[in-house]
Amino acid sequence: MPRYVIERELPGAGRLSVDELRAVSQKSCNVLGDLGPQIQWEHSYVTSDKIYCVYIAPNEAMILEHAQRGGFPANRISEVTAVIDPVTAE
Repeated sequence: MPRYVIERELPGAGRLSVDELRAVSQKSCNVLGDLGPQIQWEHSYVTSDKIYCVYIAPNEAMILEHAQRGGFPANRISEVTAVIDPVTAE
């Protein structure tokens, strides 16, 4: 199944409290539960003004559906075509 990186522009994201991040995470998980097992959230990276989320989903439309239902921005959705790491260099 395809993997996607979603760029979410969220000014001040890096200043969100632990409780605020927990609430965002809980909202996302609730929406995922409603959408079913076809879409999975792997993890997210929080930066000063953006959140980068990694999801597994059958298509971009399901990523957009999750964003719409959760009230999350999805400013850019990119399908991952390869993963590289230090082992790739060997």
